[in-house]
Amino acid sequence: QVQLVESGGGLVQAGGSLRLTCAASRTVFSINVMAWYRQAPGKQRELVALITSGGATTYDASVKGRFTISRGNAKNTVHLQMNSLKPEDTAVYYCYVPSSSAYSASWGQGTQVTVSS
Repeated sequence: QVQLVESGGGLVQAGGSLRLTCAASRTVFSINVMAWYRQAPGKQRELVALITSGGATTYDASVKGRFTISRGNAKNTVHLQMNSLKPEDTAVYYCYVPSSSAYSASWGQGTQVTVSS
């Protein structure tokens, strides 16, 4: 099973920036779709952004224009550049890989992002 490890979370003031990174291991296959979800306290987990191996991207309306998802230079890595952060962006951010014919779906352990006002 693919193992996902996130890094880059932390505490930042409103208007600031953070960059999250997710690295996938335990697979020899190139991963097609990689995504970021987030879950705020008392709320459902929601899709933030996803990217395909071809570079196609999808963003939630609430982050469009502020967040950028990109594939890393290392194989099977993905970044989430978060600019102009708002207090409502506070959540645990999870990396996610949907299943394919080569591997099962996997979630990372999550990284906390806290934006203070």
